[in-house]
Amino acid sequence: MTQQKTLADRIEDALPQTQCTKCGYAGCRPYAEAIAAGEARINQCPPGGHEGIVRLSAVTGHPVIPLNPENGLERPRAVAFIDEALCIGCTLCIQACPVDAIMGAAKQMHTIVPELCTGCDLCVKPCPVDCIVMYPVTESTGWHAWSQPDADAARDRHDFRIARLKRERDENDARLAAKAQAKMEAVNNLAPENDAELAEKERKRAIIAAAMERARLKAEAAKAAAAAQENKPEQ
Repeated sequence: MTQQKTLADRIEDALPQTQCTKCGYAGCRPYAEAIAAGEARINQCPPGGHEGIVRLSAVTGHPVIPLNPENGLERPRAVAFIDEALCIGCTLCIQACPVDAIMGAAKQMHTIVPELCTGCDLCVKPCPVDCIVMYPVTESTGWHAWSQPDADAARDRHDFRIARLKRERDENDARLAAKAQAKMEAVNNLAPENDAELAEKERKRAIIAAAMERARLKAEAAKAAAAAQENKPEQ
């Protein structure tokens, strides 16, 4: 049986999925949850514009109100462009892009894939050499410059990126844990021949043990946060 969508789910479905954070939240899903919880208004999404407010009004029952200018203005859709002659390959823009629309590697020139860019402009500020600009590619604004298939594709890429980053963090944590365990075993196998060597062995053991404990607490905190997210009351 198909699980019934929560209010937050239906609100998220009505958002353009640019993940631009102009609403004041870390992405479309957090904004949707805030609206559902009564912590945010439906007029905080510049990429959705007036049509987006109408869509959110239909979902939530809240009245249609003007876009909040503190969050930005309704504009034509823009696409990022990297001046390849200035790019130094720092990868900061790649790290900032919420939908993996930038190709490149460390110390190599980067380029935007226009078809994937949501126009969020999150890549502009981190660039240390100001080689990224936003070019309007439509005359229409808001949802009239965007489409539901665009939003669905952007959402899929964003969700895939989040899953990929989590997998990479988990793999890195596992590598570090194995490395720390190997170091501890090596230290435990040392056979001190005097008090000075014994003291040095215990010092190393304490350092490694402290690092392993920090990693354990970090992992537990991450699991607790994930569990709390999963157990949040449905809106």
